[in-house]
Amino acid sequence: MSHGPDIARIGALIGDPARAAMLTALMSGKALTASELARVAGIGAPTVSAHLVKLTEGGLIAVEKQGRHRYVRLAGAEVAEALEALLGLAQSRGHLPFRPGPDDQAMRRARVCYDHLAGEMGIALYRALQAGGALALTPDGLALTDRGQGLLDGLGLDMPALMRARRPACRTCLDWSERTHHLAGGAGAALLTRFQELGWLRPRQTSRALRVTLEGERELPRLFERLGQAGQGPPGP
Repeated sequence: MSHGPDIARIGALIGDPARAAMLTALMSGKALTASELARVAGIGAPTVSAHLVKLTEGGLIAVEKQGRHRYVRLAGAEVAEALEALLGLAQSRGHLPFRPGPDDQAMRRARVCYDHLAGEMGIALYRALQAGGALALTPDGLALTDRGQGLLDGLGLDMPALMRARRPACRTCLDWSERTHHLAGGAGAALLTRFQELGWLRPRQTSRALRVTLEGERELPRLFERLGQAGQGPPGP
């Protein structure tokens, strides 16, 4: 007799190759239609509908109807973080069914992980915030320090809204390509949005890899250096 949550059901839902392909595509954070997911998974419309029903009932996706179309998203950040961790496990165990393509290096450098920055750039951001004293580990998990709130406010983030939100401001997410943590949570999402607003990162049409613009190549390393050195000065307000 088993005790505790039933991981077998979740494992079975994710373990089907077609459903795994669909869930991985939704890691971009974009809402996709059933027909778009069918193309990703290489299956027909009736089959994709059956898979969507199972994923919805399992709590892994949310489906919104708008007119004739149904738009599918991951059910939340926890689902994305679990998938990212599984991608890391598959990577570390050598389960790589496809040859690396032209987007492979781009994915490793900078990509969207649901709604926050992952890859080498995401790791660099997280480490800079750590070095600058912006993050602290508390009994409730990772949190922004007063210094961190001041630093993010200086970057143009709406800190009152961020701190009022029900979603945790900071969470760690295990990066599948770097096998260490990057920053998730409300702050992670807000920073990715800000970097895109500044024109430092651009989305790609057919991949969740992000393009680092020429301005981003110049400004992101400078920002990470400034954030990392912030801990050497007096604490912020």
